[in-house]
Amino acid sequence: MGKLQVDTILAQIGNKQDRQTGAVSLPVHFSTTFAHPTLGESTGFDYTRTQNPTRLVLEEALAKLEEGVAGFATSSGMSAIQLVLGLFPKGSQLLASRDLYGGSYRYFKQLEEQGFYEFRYFDQVAELAALLTTETAGIFIETPTNPLMSVVDIAEISKLAKTQGALVIVDNTFYTPIIQKPLTLGADIVVHSATKYLGGHNDVLAGAVVTNSQQLGERLGVLLNTTGAVLAPFDCWLLIRGLKTLALRMERHEKNAQALVRYLEEESQVTEVLYPGRGGMISIKLPTQACIKPFLAQLQVFTFAESLGGVESLITYPTTQTHADIPQALRESYGLTDTLLRISVGVEAVEDLIADLSQAFGQL
Repeated sequence: MGKLQVDTILAQIGNKQDRQTGAVSLPVHFSTTFAHPTLGESTGFDYTRTQNPTRLVLEEALAKLEEGVAGFATSSGMSAIQLVLGLFPKGSQLLASRDLYGGSYRYFKQLEEQGFYEFRYFDQVAELAALLTTETAGIFIETPTNPLMSVVDIAEISKLAKTQGALVIVDNTFYTPIIQKPLTLGADIVVHSATKYLGGHNDVLAGAVVTNSQQLGERLGVLLNTTGAVLAPFDCWLLIRGLKTLALRMERHEKNAQALVRYLEEESQVTEVLYPGRGGMISIKLPTQACIKPFLAQLQVFTFAESLGGVESLITYPTTQTHADIPQALRESYGLTDTLLRISVGVEAVEDLIADLSQAFGQL
C-alpha cells in the first residue's frame, strides 16, 4: 500500500503492535524495569524513564502525525517546552510571540530573571525580521496565538530564521496536525500541550515534542532521559485512545466553532469576535468587565473552567485564569483586556451551544 491517510494512521495507533497476543487495544506496560537476556544484551527496554513499550508506540505515532523523525511524550505541555529550551546554552537570545499562553510567559520570565536566556517579543513577521540577528538562537511561535487568535506565516518565519541559523519552534496545540503541520512548512520543532486536543477528553495531563532533525532528535532524547519528565504508561495509553478520534473531533470542533462565530457576529452583547478561520477556539469581547461575572453565572451547557480542546465546551477568563501572570498593563497593551473571554468549542449539538449563549446574553 501507499502512504496511509491521517484518519487511518490515527485509528490504527497501537493495533498489531502486540504480536504475542494480537491485542487490538495496545497493552499498558507498567513495569519500571526490564530483564536483560544476558550480560551485554538488551531487549531494547531497560528502565522505563529511558523507554517504555507503551510510550514508544505513542511517540512513533506523534512523529508520524507531524511528519517528523522523532517524537517525545512528556509529563505536561510545560515540560515539553522545558525540554526544548534545554537545547539552548545559557545566554541564548530567543524571540517569542507576544500574545502567548500565560504559563509560557511566566516560565520565560523566570528563566530571564535567573540569567539563563534573553527573550524578545514580536507580533508580526516584519517586527520579528527587525529583531532577528546572528545572536538569535531560536524563535518560539504560537499560531494561532492564545488568546487573541493571531496567525503568522510559519514558512516565511522559517526562511528568515535559516538566514541567521536560528531554530524555529511552533506550539501547535490549537490547530493540531489535522489542520497545520509546521515541520512541513520549515519549522524545526513542534510542541503540544497534549492535554488539550490530542487527548481530547480533559482526563490526561501530557505534552509532546516532535522534530524533523535526526540530530535534534538525538539531543532531545538524551535530555528527556536525563531530566526524566516522561509521560507515565497509563497516561500514554489514555493519549493513544484520545488520538484515535482526533480527526473526527477536530472536524466537529471546527464545524461547531464556525457556526458559533456566525451567531456571535450578530449578537449585540458581543463587541468583537476573534477567530482565525480554522479550528475550535474563539475569543470574544463583551461591552464591559462588569458583564463577565453575570454572563458566566447564567451558562448551563458551557463550563467556566481553564484548559481547552476537550469534547466539553469550556469558557475561560484569561485575566484571572490562564494569563493572570502577565502584568495587566502588558497584556492590555496588545489587546488582552479584562472584557475578553476565550471559548473552547466542544462537540455538543451546536444548536444547544447557541441557545445557551443566547439565554446567558439575554439576561445581561
